[in-house]
Amino acid sequence: MWDDCYEGKSLLSPASTSKLGLSISDVITDWLKSLPEELIPDILIRLPIKSLIRFTSVCKPWMSTIKDPTFVRNFSDQNATHLILLHVVQSEGYFNPEGTIQIIGFQEDSYSLLHDDTAVSEYCKVEFPIALNEELINPCFRVVGTCNGLVLLADDLGDYGYTFVLWNPSIRKYVTLPKPSVWFSTHGRYDASLGLGYDAISNDYKVVRLTTLFDQSDDCLTKAQVYSLGEGSWKMLLPVPVPQCFVSDSLVHVFVNGSLHWMAIQWTEIYMNYFILTFDVAGESFGERLLPKSFKLDEPLDLRLSVSGDRKSIALFVRCKRDSFLDVWVMKEYSEEKSWTKVVVLGPQGPERSLPMAFCFKRSGEVILELSHELVSLDVVSKGFKRLGISGGHICYVDSFEESLVLLDRDDAASY
Repeated sequence: MWDDCYEGKSLLSPASTSKLGLSISDVITDWLKSLPEELIPDILIRLPIKSLIRFTSVCKPWMSTIKDPTFVRNFSDQNATHLILLHVVQSEGYFNPEGTIQIIGFQEDSYSLLHDDTAVSEYCKVEFPIALNEELINPCFRVVGTCNGLVLLADDLGDYGYTFVLWNPSIRKYVTLPKPSVWFSTHGRYDASLGLGYDAISNDYKVVRLTTLFDQSDDCLTKAQVYSLGEGSWKMLLPVPVPQCFVSDSLVHVFVNGSLHWMAIQWTEIYMNYFILTFDVAGESFGERLLPKSFKLDEPLDLRLSVSGDRKSIALFVRCKRDSFLDVWVMKEYSEEKSWTKVVVLGPQGPERSLPMAFCFKRSGEVILELSHELVSLDVVSKGFKRLGISGGHICYVDSFEESLVLLDRDDAASY
């Protein structure tokens, strides 16, 4: 532990401490006693997360400091490691009929963290809590999204499932959410969309579940429920109006500037078209954002949102198999719809003439794509591709991730 504090340069070597009749714990204890108490948090917050987890067992004052909610929050702001979360499923088939993802012949799935740098090399393998697999109805969990080191998992890859989990792989803890109130048995057929965001005002993490009902004659076809990690319960958002729209569970959401964003479908008497549905996590209110142009439902398009490279705005990937193009748009100024800018247009690539599929922006401004079943990085300025050496299986999720201590201070979080 002493080596962790000083990056391998301990003041006393193990041989020296042995000669003095001191253990490393003795040295740390003596050193702690010599420090002003107010300096300890400033020292601890600069340490790697693995060291902090070990240091919770050094002494009670350190454990109290590291688990303090203010320390947990400040660590995310000051000492986050910028990574990329990768989820890969090995199966015989993976397809998306009518907006519902199906896995055929499931074999296994795996998680890993990659460096968000030029090489995108592996940071570490991620061990999944085996106990969670016992609760599954479907072959595996779907990664809905991440926020400040938390990963939202949903058991909805195929059949209706009601197990939702907030998981922090960095500290090996998770919280299983209580079941929501909208079920197939209570409301009939439905399609549900999820989102995970952070309420900076109340320092709370919230899960939003939008459920579009198909067998109800109710004027409100879309129900909105919010789970608060701080309160540990779901609530129905009433009478908060949800715009009449449909949000597919296969579409990715993004969280930026305090709001969740989903691609949604709105219908009129003449046609159906796409727009961006937003949800202010702190204010718990819905809004709308316009896309750079009109996209109608009868066009064979795959629309996917992402956070921009600078993490200050949103981006849009427009993929059309019929006309073989991939457009990458960025909203240069958040909430300024006139600032939508098309930064690159791609056609089929490589010897196989495959059309790339975009996943997300790296912090450098490059885009991570899947091309011929392999991950590549695209420089949107030079239009040059770089192979990342990641292939095999079905790549289900690739997006930014940051290590954090969230859930460390919660007694109801399970450890593994």
